[in-house]
Amino acid sequence: MTRCTWCGTDPIYVNYHDQEWGVPEHDDKALYEKLCLDGFQAGLSWIIVLKKRDNFRNAFDDFDPEKIAKYGKRKVNRLLKDAGIIRSQSKINGAIANAKAWLKIMEKGKGSFDDFLWKHVDYKPIINRWKTSVQIPVSTSISEIMTKDLKKQNFKFVGPTICYAFMQAVGMVNDHVVSCPRYKEVMQ
Repeated sequence: MTRCTWCGTDPIYVNYHDQEWGVPEHDDKALYEKLCLDGFQAGLSWIIVLKKRDNFRNAFDDFDPEKIAKYGKRKVNRLLKDAGIIRSQSKINGAIANAKAWLKIMEKGKGSFDDFLWKHVDYKPIINRWKTSVQIPVSTSISEIMTKDLKKQNFKFVGPTICYAFMQAVGMVNDHVVSCPRYKEVMQ
């Protein structure tokens, strides 16, 4: 049995594949963090984000949406000077907008962020049966619907491809190829 080829041999990537990717996540703040990090990845390789993830956590107050929603111009300027993160003003502003949107979902009594996201897959992971990584789509009709729902709530950097990558990362879909040992492990 061989693991998914996308993670290559980089120890950080392999660890991410073997420990996190595809494992169902239901913690509201962890889901916010992962959605923001997927937004920072837009146009870049995921390994870049993984290598900077601890720096992101330090720079963004451990992705606490209550704190991030209050970021002003001074904090944004500090983040733009932080070489440990991806210094994109639009992506930084997107994380702030996402924190505000996250808070509105939590305040409106719509349940939790977990409920808001997982409803798109009827609260259970979609189990795919891909034999090769080339079969795996970059987006689906479900990720398109999720995108529309998130944008209605004023989330940023949440296109169908980002949403699908997010769905894979948080276990909403099991896109490990069937020959990967993690395929069966994440289903348990």
